[in-house]
Amino acid sequence: MLSVIIPIYNESEKIIPAAKITLKILDDIGLPSELILAEDGSEDGSYEVAAELAAEHPRVRILHSEERLGRGRALNRAIKASKGDVVCYIDADLATDMSHLPPLVGAVFDEGYDFVTGSRMMASSSAKRAKTRYIASSTYNSMVKSLLRSEISDHQCGFKAFKRASLIPLLDQVKDGHWFWDTELLVRGQREGFRCKEIPVKWNEAKDTKVRLFRDSYRMGSSIFKLWWDLQRNGRSH
Repeated sequence: MLSVIIPIYNESEKIIPAAKITLKILDDIGLPSELILAEDGSEDGSYEVAAELAAEHPRVRILHSEERLGRGRALNRAIKASKGDVVCYIDADLATDMSHLPPLVGAVFDEGYDFVTGSRMMASSSAKRAKTRYIASSTYNSMVKSLLRSEISDHQCGFKAFKRASLIPLLDQVKDGHWFWDTELLVRGQREGFRCKEIPVKWNEAKDTKVRLFRDSYRMGSSIFKLWWDLQRNGRSH
């Protein structure tokens, strides 16, 4: 079974288009599947929109939180509640072209990878974003590769798939509850010896992205050093 999770925080206008496109792709893939809307304390009516959608579609489930958990914690909860042998998540803005979903999950189902992530940084990728954000992302990923010994070129693309049996035992090791969750999960997965793969994607930056360049760049940079120290302290450095 395949589980697809869409984390939702104040995404009321994006939920229905995202769900319809995702369900269509899942029909094309042809596997038993579920779509989980992980609603995280929204204040714009997202819960009501998601609940109505779930009532109309048997394959759609909703998880609701009265208070904001943070992106990472909301994904943690949704992953643990999922039923699929393969679990993936996609951002509600569908910044990544959804034609990449079949090869993303196929790399787990058919090729046996533990973790698969879309990458905007590969030579064959096509990513449209502001130059300042490209520089910030490149710098960030270079720091992760250098300090945390990651072999992945793009850690933060919101388009990932996992083998459930590999993912679940690792979740409680991940300490970050928000944006750094993706990076920490991939770094810890590699250190556990999981097989990881990147696939090139076509990606367009959303105009109303919730990422705030300077504020979040500082926080993410600090998180890199915190994880580096935690891994050093616990003797997990390579």
